[in-house]
Amino acid sequence: MNIMLIYGGKSGEHEISLVSASAIARNVDARHAIFLVGITKSGRWFLQEDSELFRIRADQTAHFEISEKAENEMFVIPGGGKTGAFCTRSGKKIATDVVFPVLHGTNGEDGTVQGLFEIALVPYVGCSVGASAWTMDKEKTKSLLAHAGIPVVPGVCVRKSDFLSKEKLYSIIKSAEDDFGYPMFVKPCSAGSSNGAQKTFNRTELDSALLGAFEWDCKVLVEKAIDAREIECSVTGNPTTADGTSAAETLCAYVPGEIAPSHGFYDYDAKYNDPKGASLLIPANLPEKRLSEVLALAKKAYAALDLSGLSRVDFFIDRKTETLFLNEINTLPGFTQISMFPKMCESAGLSFTNLIERLLEEAILRAESAQKLRTSR
Repeated sequence: MNIMLIYGGKSGEHEISLVSASAIARNVDARHAIFLVGITKSGRWFLQEDSELFRIRADQTAHFEISEKAENEMFVIPGGGKTGAFCTRSGKKIATDVVFPVLHGTNGEDGTVQGLFEIALVPYVGCSVGASAWTMDKEKTKSLLAHAGIPVVPGVCVRKSDFLSKEKLYSIIKSAEDDFGYPMFVKPCSAGSSNGAQKTFNRTELDSALLGAFEWDCKVLVEKAIDAREIECSVTGNPTTADGTSAAETLCAYVPGEIAPSHGFYDYDAKYNDPKGASLLIPANLPEKRLSEVLALAKKAYAALDLSGLSRVDFFIDRKTETLFLNEINTLPGFTQISMFPKMCESAGLSFTNLIERLLEEAILRAESAQKLRTSR
C-alpha cells in the first residue's frame, strides 16, 4: 500500500504536526511504502526526499523538517484519483492508495483539506468534511452535543462583530459574569492545543484575554471555569457505515485516561514543552461505573456528530459536584511520544502499528462506500 503522510501546515500547531507525523512514520507497518509531503507555514506543499524518512527512523528523538526544493513542489489535481491526484512541479506523479493527513488545527482538521481530498478522489484518514468542520468550531460542537442530550460546560460565544456595539458587548460580558462568575476561561472557537486560551479572574483580565483570543479566531468562547479532573477517551470507527464485517468500522472506545496538569491548566506549554507539565494516568482513577459512563458518552457523542476514523473525546469531572461534562472533541489528536490518544489505545491492547492499520483500513472502506453512492440520474 502507498501511503502519503502529510504534515506541517499553515497552522499554530505546525510544530506539533512535525512531531506527530514523525511518530506515525516510525510505526507504520514495514509492508507499506510511505511518501512524505511537508506543508510550509505559508501553505506550500513539497514532496520530501526518501532520506528524510530514513533519518527519522534512525533517530527516535528527531522530528520532520521540510525541504522546499522547487522541482518537488506538489500540486493536487481534481478528479485525479489514486494514480493521478498528486503531481510535482517536475511532472512526477505520486500513486497514493490513502492519505494520512497529520495536520492539527487550522487548514488541517477543520474540513478544508478533507474537501480537497474528496475533490481529488483519494481516500484519507479521519473525519469527513462536515464532521471535521463542526467539531473544529467549539461553539457549534456545544450546540450539537446539547441537542443530543450530552452535558457540556456552560459558555457564551463572542463574535468580532459584537465589538461594533459597546452596549451589546457589555451585555454579553455582564451576562457571563452574572451566570458563571469568575474565574472564566476564554478560548478561540476554532483553535487547538490551547492556543489563545486564558483563564481570567476579573474584568480586566477578561478584556485582555478576549483581545488575545481574537488574534486566533473571529469567534471566541467564554466558559465557566470548572475545578475539574480532565478525563480523555480515544474512539475509532465509523458508526455511520459500519455493517459488522470490519473491526476498522466498528465503533470502539478505549480505556479512558486522566490528565493531571502541574500548571494552572493544561495549556500549550504543559502539553508540549514542559516534560513535567502533567502526569498521564491510564486508566483514569475512576470507579468502574464512572469509567463505563465515560465510555458510553464518548461513543454517543462520536456517533451523534457523524465522526469517523478517530477522535479524542475530552471530559471534565467537577471536583465539587462530581458532574460529568463533555469539554471538547479533537478529530486529529496528537501522536507525539507523550500524546494520550495512542497511549490509551495501546493500554486497551491496540498497538501503535495496529492502530495505524485500523485507521488506514477504515479510510479506504469509507471511500469505497462513498463511491457506491449515486451522484447523478
